[in-house]
Amino acid sequence: MHLQGSGFKLRPWRAGDEANLVGCGNDRAVWRNMTSRFPHPYTLDDAHAWLAIANTRPENVRNFAIEVDGRAVGGVGFRRETDLHTRTAEIGYWLGQPFWGRGLAPAALRLTTDFAFASYDFVRLQAGVMSWNPRSSRVAEKAGYALEARLKQHVFKDGELCDVLVHVRFR
Repeated sequence: MHLQGSGFKLRPWRAGDEANLVGCGNDRAVWRNMTSRFPHPYTLDDAHAWLAIANTRPENVRNFAIEVDGRAVGGVGFRRETDLHTRTAEIGYWLGQPFWGRGLAPAALRLTTDFAFASYDFVRLQAGVMSWNPRSSRVAEKAGYALEARLKQHVFKDGELCDVLVHVRFR
């Protein structure tokens, strides 16, 4: 499955993405805004491990590489919540620093959001953004997400407690 954007496409992660994944992912500025499942430093072994699971997830999880000029330069994906929250998905996105500021992240998030609503029964998609990352909040806003909540001192990352800003978009 491929989703075409303007100047980029979303596609499954694949063998051959390892070097670009390490090149874009092994960046402290990227890592600082990711979940703890995203290691730093990001090595070739980490890239191999990600590619082994990226496209073998259950049907309610989708992971896409953001491809520009034939290179994977970031990722976007979502997963269905569980229990009482099954009509909600958590969505996340990241982009290698050389590609920041080009409008790729909001466009990729919009395209993935549209796909998720068209293909699943979600009524709500939400993105948790660390409060020290206003650029990521702006990405969510440009993709049609609205700030719903601030979860005070919700995460511990890089030796600091940080608020999480929950941005939401409804069907």
